[in-house]
Amino acid sequence: MNTSRLIKMAVMLVIFGSTSGFVSFALAEEEKEILYWVAPMDPNYQRNKPGKSPMGMDLVPVYADDEEDNNVVSIQPKVVQNMGVRTATAERTRLWRGIDTVGYVDYDESKVSHIHLRTEGWIENLVVKSEGERLTKGERLFDLYSPELVNAQKEFVTALSSGNKSLVRASKLRLAALGVSDSQIKQIEKARQSNQHISVYAPQDGVVSDLMVREGMFVKPALSIMSLGDLSSVWLLAEIFERQAQWVKVGQDAEVKLSYVPGKVWRGKVEYIYPSLDPKTRTLKVRLRFDNPDEGLKPNMYANVRIFGGPKEDIVVIPLDGLIRTGRDERVIIDLGEGRFEARDVVAGIESGEYVEIIQGVEDGERIVVSGQFLIDSEASMRASLTRMSNDETGDADTAVNKTPDVTKITGSGIIKTINSAEHKLNIQHDPIEELGWPSMTMDFQLAEDVNLDGVSPEDSIMFELQQFDEHYWVTSIHRMEDTSTGNKELLP
Repeated sequence: MNTSRLIKMAVMLVIFGSTSGFVSFALAEEEKEILYWVAPMDPNYQRNKPGKSPMGMDLVPVYADDEEDNNVVSIQPKVVQNMGVRTATAERTRLWRGIDTVGYVDYDESKVSHIHLRTEGWIENLVVKSEGERLTKGERLFDLYSPELVNAQKEFVTALSSGNKSLVRASKLRLAALGVSDSQIKQIEKARQSNQHISVYAPQDGVVSDLMVREGMFVKPALSIMSLGDLSSVWLLAEIFERQAQWVKVGQDAEVKLSYVPGKVWRGKVEYIYPSLDPKTRTLKVRLRFDNPDEGLKPNMYANVRIFGGPKEDIVVIPLDGLIRTGRDERVIIDLGEGRFEARDVVAGIESGEYVEIIQGVEDGERIVVSGQFLIDSEASMRASLTRMSNDETGDADTAVNKTPDVTKITGSGIIKTINSAEHKLNIQHDPIEELGWPSMTMDFQLAEDVNLDGVSPEDSIMFELQQFDEHYWVTSIHRMEDTSTGNKELLP
């Protein structure tokens, strides 16, 4: 707005005692130039004045500044209200890198003992009858009858009787190698007789798991007899996404909640981060350790896990609901005010709870649409696509019309209703076109570049040829019908 116009408006304000509302209205009208009016659901339906769309909806204005940026759309306040549009402010703050995931409880493998035999034999007098039984260190598990152990004991007794120290030492080492304990060897040495059975005892306190034998079974060294697990501390194995791997460090705090104990929280530490990802799930396994004095955490329980990765300072964050992910890119809808919205590409960072970091694309204090943004984004995407199509048609017309057509030429007839020389288009009221299955209707056709519009006027009856290029039908030639006054035909290339 120039200076002289501002002075004139000020004088009128003083003379007529206008209210501030008049000034606001005048300024708004001066700042925004309406180029045309368009149907909300059909951007191809354009008029030079307000009205109704073919669907009965009010036409919306397209402003000059909207044409400069095709990602900007204007929506009437009533429509905005009906869409339920809500906004939130982007702010610069800290964001805690919390990782919420799930995991399962497992035995602490550093406190698990596996019972194996070093010779074959038969299980007798089995004390442990089922998995889950609790045992204490030194408690008898079962007796073993093994001919090999009986022979080794006899050799040891014979060596003792002979008084040969080398033979005694060799016989004692053989018994130890077969799994006989030092206390049992001392008993044999004291009694100077062999035993038919050798007892096996629990090496630690724990709960029986993986019981693989029953009374009277014949076993070999390759068979795992049973396992004992200590539940005073447990492992929790959790899986995190690949993008979260850099947030997790050994020693970080973690919390676990179980659905069967509402309100109770177990606190532990990140103990180990596994070196490779699962190739199928693309997740990284993390091991947490939790003290479990009351044994509330039981193996194979599922748990909700939260790992505290520490804060990230001085970053721009927005509500997670405001981020639009399409699979190829990430966008947000910016509220520019006065019913104008901009679809803007962004680079998102970490997520934590209901918020997400925006690395690039949004400044502190900008208003972000968090409800109804998908409808606005669809409108902006449609407008941008139409603009690109228009640019391709005008800027690359030579390339477009010289492509090999997808179908053969199709002939039609009709009457020219309007001529759009600027866009090189004709509005034709055509007869049915059987090749395409089209009924009689009035529609716009894009003309090939080499079609000359000189001498063509509205209401002329024509024959025309169509060819398909890029899923659209172009008019490649026009044959003006015979003029009854002159008896001439004219062909327009």
